Amino acid sequence: MPTAIGSMPHTNVEEACSVVMKHLPAIPAWPQLPMRSTKESMNIQFSEGFPGVVVDGDKIHVEPPAKFEAELKQIYIDQKENNFDKYAVSAEHAAGLHAFISGVKMAEIAKGQITGPITWGFTVTDKDGKSALCDETLAEAMAKFLRLKAMWQENALRKISRHPIIFVDEPSLVFLSSSYFYLPREKISIPKEKVAALLEEVLRGIKGLKGMHCCGGTNWSLPLNSTIDILSFDTYNYASSLTRYPDEVKSFFGRSGNIAWGIVPNNEESLAKESVSSLSDRLGEAMAPFTRDDISFKQILKQSLLTPSCGLAGLSHEAACRALELVAELSNNLRRRYTI
Repeated sequence: MPTAIGSMPHTNVEEACSVVMKHLPAIPAWPQLPMRSTKESMNIQFSEGFPGVVVDGDKIHVEPPAKFEAELKQIYIDQKENNFDKYAVSAEHAAGLHAFISGVKMAEIAKGQITGPITWGFTVTDKDGKSALCDETLAEAMAKFLRLKAMWQENALRKISRHPIIFVDEPSLVFLSSSYFYLPREKISIPKEKVAALLEEVLRGIKGLKGMHCCGGTNWSLPLNSTIDILSFDTYNYASSLTRYPDEVKSFFGRSGNIAWGIVPNNEESLAKESVSSLSDRLGEAMAPFTRDDISFKQILKQSLLTPSCGLAGLSHEAACRALELVAELSNNLRRRYTI
């Protein structure tokens, strides 16, 4: 089935929701609109309400207020007691989400997304300019904070969907190696186990289906061995990166995991060159290596979603619509051909 990563280039909220519903009625994803406001950029969007957060243009840092420790302690208490109501994402920070919830009559499945703790902690800095991930107290608190944000969003989407899916977006996982996460600015490393623990802190708050998206090559063993139900990656540009983990992929499929193949490019030049036929061939090539491990091509298709390679905010309106159109047409083509 087709869906999207999240971001769209629109500034008109209703238009963005309409485009998503037109092309992705089965699994619509609420549109993030960073061109509408910097408050809707992926890191700022979910920073709202974190103690001491200061937004300066497109940058975020934390300046501890007088009652900083008490406010962080409250996050721990709220997480323990599942008090997520006060961790809402406002319409000012996510106009697309609120318009989506009020405008969609009912969808069996609806997709939401939230910035993950590694990307958020890598981007947001402390008062000295160091990544929040370097501060154990900040890192753990913000993971619990994002968990509460994810819980609120999942609960909000249940108003229009029986089965909401929440994706944790982690583009910064490209800095993850086989054993550690490297922070180039500070030139220090964080153990892979710590990265996994922060991710699981957020994932444990999601009751229903949960996914993780990374738009580059990474150490795929970490997400494949996590508690996610869906792995989303940029197949168009990084298909070969997943083939290095055949055992993990086989095990993931074996426990009913699904892969969201980001096969439609989000680059206008590449997009103009592609068709349903060419993308179908490219997708087949990406999936083929895994059929050598006693997994049938049809089984892979049954446990797959199709998406653009990443968000579409950097495209023109026309190109963004074309990307979603190609995702939907490719999905229909494959499901007809293989009677899925």
